[in-house]
Amino acid sequence: MIKPVTTLQTPRFTMRKLRRQDAAALLPTLGDEAQCRYLSRPAFSSEEELWNWLADPSWTGRTWIAEDACGTVVGRFVAVPDEEEEGVEEIGYITCAERQGMGIARECTAALVAHLFDGGHVRRLIAEIDAENSPSIRLIERLGFRRDALHMAYEETHKGVCDVAIYSLSREGQAALRESE
Repeated sequence: MIKPVTTLQTPRFTMRKLRRQDAAALLPTLGDEAQCRYLSRPAFSSEEELWNWLADPSWTGRTWIAEDACGTVVGRFVAVPDEEEEGVEEIGYITCAERQGMGIARECTAALVAHLFDGGHVRRLIAEIDAENSPSIRLIERLGFRRDALHMAYEETHKGVCDVAIYSLSREGQAALRESE
């Protein structure tokens, strides 16, 4: 059963459930090849194609759309339960191209991590990151995730065969980070 998407608040953003009109807001980013370089699929060619992917009923994950105080969509954040291991979820994120470099991904991902651990059912979070995606690696490391593995030639995507770094953070590890802050 897919868990509900609870609205989350950060100091600057509201993270809410996905809506149909979000496809139009995300298309300038997810329709750009350069922005989709580290995704497992190429850029989307239309709003309809993007919406069908975002709202795919067979997908078991949850999406949070981050918007600023003006209601402008600034990013998408996801949590996907591991099919084989109870209490483990994979997280992912993308910030809209025109808003990158403003700390949005850090603020919203930190809120998502706290929400997932505070809910009690998640004991470990993972992030699978293209080994060439250094901004994403820096972000996840700043949030306390540690690299568990580097899988060479792990995934074939639209850009070719990629190495993938696997990062994780346990509930206990996150609690220790909170205490040290």
